[in-house]
Parts: sequence; C-alpha cells; structure tokens
Amino acid sequence: MVHEHITDAIKAPDLVRLSANTVLARFETLKVYAALGAVRTLLERGVIRPGQTLVDSSSGIYALALAMAAHRHGLRCHIVASTTVDATTRVQLEILGTTIDQMPPSDDLRLDQRRRVARVRELVAARPDMHWMRQYHDAVHYAGYREFAALVASALPGRELTVVGSVGTGSSTGGLILPLRQHGLDARLVGIQPFGSVTFGSERFLDPEAIIAGIGSAIPFANVRHRLYDGLHWIDFRHAMAGSVGLLRGHAVFAGLSTGAAHLAARWEAARRPERTHLVIGADTGHRYAERAFARHREAPDPRTLKPHQITELTDLRPPWSVMEWGRRPYPPGEPGGPTGR
Repeated sequence: MVHEHITDAIKAPDLVRLSANTVLARFETLKVYAALGAVRTLLERGVIRPGQTLVDSSSGIYALALAMAAHRHGLRCHIVASTTVDATTRVQLEILGTTIDQMPPSDDLRLDQRRRVARVRELVAARPDMHWMRQYHDAVHYAGYREFAALVASALPGRELTVVGSVGTGSSTGGLILPLRQHGLDARLVGIQPFGSVTFGSERFLDPEAIIAGIGSAIPFANVRHRLYDGLHWIDFRHAMAGSVGLLRGHAVFAGLSTGAAHLAARWEAARRPERTHLVIGADTGHRYAERAFARHREAPDPRTLKPHQITELTDLRPPWSVMEWGRRPYPPGEPGGPTGR
C-alpha cells in the first residue's frame, strides 16, 4: 500500500507476540491516532478551519503527533513543551513549522505541568484565533482510537482480553476499551501510573528519578474516566527501566519507559490469569530514554525477580510497585462507590 501521508503509515501498531497469552502493540507514536482523530473531527464539525493555529501542552509524543496532523490538514501548530522534550523531538517540530515554548529545566514535573497549562492560557487569551486542543480534557481525542479497537478485535478475536497500558490523559486506554466493550468483548482494562500522580491518588509520593513522561499527572484530567479501569499498577522509574530493558533483551523490542512499565505489569497479570490474552500498549520507541535509562541497563533488575505489593486500599499504597483491583469505581475517594481514601 502506498500512503498519501506519513501519518497513515505510522499510526497503526506492529503486533508482536511476547508469550502464549501476551501481545505487544508497538507504536512509533501512539498519539497519532488521537491527534488525527481529533483534528479530523474538529474540521468536520467546523470548530477549526484550514490555516488556523492549534495549540496545546505536551511532554513529547502528542506534540509530534499534533504537528504531523496539522501538517497533513493545512493547519499551524504551537506547542508549549515540557522540560522533558528532547532535542530530537524539538528539531522535528521546528522543521515541521511548529512554534515552541519550552519550559525551563526543572526536576519538579508537577511544576513543569502547571507552568505549561498557565502558558497555554496566556496564549489563548492573547490570540483568540488559536484553538486549544485540550488533550487532557476534550473527549474528541477518544475518536481516533476506534480504528485501533477495530484492528485489535480483528487480530485477537474470540478470547477474553486484558488491555494493559499507561493512563496518561486517559484517551488512549479509554478510547480503546470503550469500543471493544461496546462490541461485546470481555475486555478488562489495567492502567499504569507513576508515583506522584494525582490521577489515582499517589501524589503524596515522590520518585526522584521519575522521567516517565506522559503516564501520570500533576493536575486532574477530565479525559480520565476512572470507572473504565479494572486494575491499577503504580510503578517507579527503576521498575519501569527493568521492564524496558527486559523487553529489549528478551524480545529485541526498543520501547519507552511507559511500555516497560506496562510490560512488567502484564507479565504479572498474565501469570495470574493465563486464560486471558493480554495486550500491552507500547506508546513509543525508546530513543528519548536512551541516555537517561537504557545507558544504565546494567543497573536494571531482572523483571522475573520483581513482584508488586498487593493492596486493597489507597492508604496501603507504597513504592516501588503496588497493584490494586480497582473494580471500575469512581475517583476521588469519598464519591459513592469509590475506593477507600487517605
């Protein structure tokens, strides 16, 4: 097949079998689905028009996905970039014509995220012609993942399915699991969180080495629908690194830290529920983590020696790795039917 644009060529994942009951959906850039689906939907609705400037905050892969979607549809793009955005991503954005505000260096990813959102608000107030994509809050980002769901349903038919992926903004896991369940599949959703994220109550912890961009949040995200999740794993940097290094060593797959964390969690889930097929979401390649994580591969523990702390209440949450049956409940704690709070 000859594609009309690079986004068509890279949006779909490669499906790689890791074990008898585990399959990896390995993306170059997962959020191409989100960005393309959102931009096409907004154009169809007349919310945006060709030539208009799209603006959003990003820690990396959404920025590049949005820039490519804008390139495809004749739109301009402005990114308020996290301090974690690497030089390779930045130079691609610049060549694509994207204008960039990058936050100053910071070890505090919470501060970095708040600064980015504040800067976007300033830009939109000063330039009403800009359209704020609001990847954290606008459910239009769910739209593109229906195509991914159709691919999964076709490739993995007829078995109970568990999807294991980082929560992040909520749209990738939520956008996949909703159409799968709507088509009658027995689809279980297991989310991955870093310590320090407010999304599922780990904000009281600090992971000093955390550079797992995009899988947690310092602010609430409206696109996270807590009731979709059956289980949660909270995983620190060292364990995510072990998962990524193990994936490369065992399967020759070079993928990012969020994929490593999902791989580690899926190994544990698959051993406990061998009758189910486990789909690991591999959001991006490992290139932006080459120096900060993969270069330290000798420090990475063997994933086979690691196991989580199993909890039933958020009060028992603790690093470096905790797991909880979430049971499709709401959050924050205190809402009817919600899990026990702190």
